[in-house]
Amino acid sequence: MKRNRNEEILQLSLKQRLLEGLLIVSGAMALFLLLALWTYHPSTHAKVSMNIAGHLGDLLAHFFFNSFGSLAYLFPALLLYSGWQGFKGRFTSLSLNYPFLVLRLLGYITIFIAACGLAALHSTHSIHGYTPGGQLGNIVTKSFIVQFNVGGSTLFLFALLLASTTLATGFSWLNIIDKITSGIVLIPGRIYEQVKKISVYVIKKSTSEKIKPATNTVSKSNLILTTPSNKRASLSKSNPSVNLSLQDTEVIPQPPLPIKPYCSSTTSLPLPSGKKPLAGSSLPSLTLLDPPEKLSKEGYTREELERLSRDVELRLKDFGIQVHVVAVHPGPVVTRFEMQPAAGIKVSRITGLAKDLARSLSVVSVRIVEVIPGKSVIGLEVPNKHREIVRLSEILSSTAYQHARSPLSLALGKDIAGHPVIVDLGKMPHLLVAGTTGSGKSVGLNAMLLSILYKTTPEQVRLIMIDPKMLELAIYEGIPHLLAPVVTDMKEAANALRWCVAEMERRYKLMANLGVRNLAGHNQKIQEANDKGQTLYNPFWSPEQSDKAEPLVHLPYIIVLIDEFADMIMVVGKKVEELIARIAQKARAAGIHLILATQRPSVDVITGLIKANIPTRISFQVSSKIDSRTILDQQGAEQLLGHGDMLYLAPGTGVPIRVHGAFVADQEVHHVVNALKQSGTPEYGLDLTKINLNEGSDLEFSDSNCGEKDALYDQAVQIVIETRRASISSIQRRLKIGYNRAARLMEDMEKAGLVSAMESNGNREILIPDRLKE
Repeated sequence: MKRNRNEEILQLSLKQRLLEGLLIVSGAMALFLLLALWTYHPSTHAKVSMNIAGHLGDLLAHFFFNSFGSLAYLFPALLLYSGWQGFKGRFTSLSLNYPFLVLRLLGYITIFIAACGLAALHSTHSIHGYTPGGQLGNIVTKSFIVQFNVGGSTLFLFALLLASTTLATGFSWLNIIDKITSGIVLIPGRIYEQVKKISVYVIKKSTSEKIKPATNTVSKSNLILTTPSNKRASLSKSNPSVNLSLQDTEVIPQPPLPIKPYCSSTTSLPLPSGKKPLAGSSLPSLTLLDPPEKLSKEGYTREELERLSRDVELRLKDFGIQVHVVAVHPGPVVTRFEMQPAAGIKVSRITGLAKDLARSLSVVSVRIVEVIPGKSVIGLEVPNKHREIVRLSEILSSTAYQHARSPLSLALGKDIAGHPVIVDLGKMPHLLVAGTTGSGKSVGLNAMLLSILYKTTPEQVRLIMIDPKMLELAIYEGIPHLLAPVVTDMKEAANALRWCVAEMERRYKLMANLGVRNLAGHNQKIQEANDKGQTLYNPFWSPEQSDKAEPLVHLPYIIVLIDEFADMIMVVGKKVEELIARIAQKARAAGIHLILATQRPSVDVITGLIKANIPTRISFQVSSKIDSRTILDQQGAEQLLGHGDMLYLAPGTGVPIRVHGAFVADQEVHHVVNALKQSGTPEYGLDLTKINLNEGSDLEFSDSNCGEKDALYDQAVQIVIETRRASISSIQRRLKIGYNRAARLMEDMEKAGLVSAMESNGNREILIPDRLKE
């Protein structure tokens, strides 16, 4: 085997040297012939030659001019081109492709026949006394004129020239026609874009000039009421895909009209309202984000893709696997080759060769897609030579995002074909994100958050952000969408999750009373009542809370984003896991959604309880197959390229989709956050992290069971009082329960003040007096 490998390397080296030598020889011959043709003089006597190439040059020039006429100059060019093509394809195979050489030679001969015939038909300019097409052109002309006349001969010879050019060089005329046609089609669109930009600029300038003369008079308020709507209508007509309505507040030098602040429906759990809540039309402008970069022309050409396809087939053939590449899909970051394996080839054999195939193709990594929905082929994803940066502004300005109706639309990026990927958090209904440091996880979270902020106002969506790192989400501090300040203390984060559980239960009670099944039905019911001039009041109002029953109002969606919940679990413990599990199980209909992110996709963090209730996962690049199986239940994430490259596993499917995440710089995030802060400032009203969990019926529940009192708690207390022993093993033995449940009962008694904390010797002091002794 080693001997065969050495022989193969030797043959490759010899072939390379031979082809380099042939390229030099062909170049020298082409230059010699060109000089001979250029310096040829028919009147030169045999004894004295003025040709640079000498007497041999005169003979060759006489032969070529006499045979081909003015097209003799085409021969040196074809000779040099053939030498270069042979040298460029030196690594394709070790053996010569004789059918290919025969077809190319046939193409060259046909080119001379057609070109000489056309020159003889339509050219009257002779060169050195020779006919334009030479003797070959005269023969072709006489043969074709008799049968087709001048018009038919011209058409036939021109078609023969195009076909022979394709046969000899592989040049595709259809691609040229496609490019020309697409360019012609794009011209009206580009003209329209320029006219649109000019019209928007003129409208903005004229509107500002109309508003500037207005002073503190009565007509100024009328101007504020009428001008923005007219302007918004004109902008929507000029560019329906881009929302520029934030300019309304920038043009009008006066704060917006007072709007009824958003508030909660109960006094026990009020939702904070903003001092200056954003109006329904006040969304950030896309001009705050960096524009997408122009498409580079450094991608794979058709010939390179064809060569790569053959290279992939040859590399797999070296490992004893016969495949045939049936389609190629180049994308912004990777190129997918769809391969049809031969009969009897198992997919597992190809999957096991991923690293060897990456090494043989000289790339960082390759990913084998075992199943492509709707197709019987196998996918091979190879990184591109030049990676395209997917900008968030490009995704947000796409038709898919603009036409998305859900207020919880998340912009992830582009798939391998370059199409925008927009998903709905409301249908997930919760999201689990994992990835190592540097994989692009934080940038991906920023892109998701900005896609929500560009779609909704604080009246529609409120956010609770938990940031153990104190760096990633702190930038969003002060935006009107926040339901509470960004939480950095993990003990306070547990209180925020408890508030979410209580708010979920409260919303379920309200929806059950109204006879609706989800939050959208609740808001629609209130809207219908308001349209009829009716008011729906809180059915759980009591005189102890307030003097007058409060009306029910529109309830927003609540998104809880935890940047590193592994750190929170380490600090707070398993109590948080139970709270997360309960929210994940029941909070969908209540409009509360979770986005959990971690850089430690281990089984002690992403437990079975969390995975069972959060079927939607996103995995960025991870370090091992084990981490990939932990987050996706399958391998593949370890073969990603990083920098936003992700696998998105949608709910109800087992095949992840590869997405190239949208990139948004920190500077862009600052611009959007500053614009939102200028449009409205949050007034939290109630600090969710400082809630007293021991007061209020809506929040009274223990940490261990999230609001449900253990049925054996009273019996356990009675046993401790009777035996005067605060022992977990005693409760476990007397009640015939497990150790964990007995320990939770003891912790509940400690929180209730019945027993003391455990001392150094393991004993607990019973704080309840002995009534029998008394």
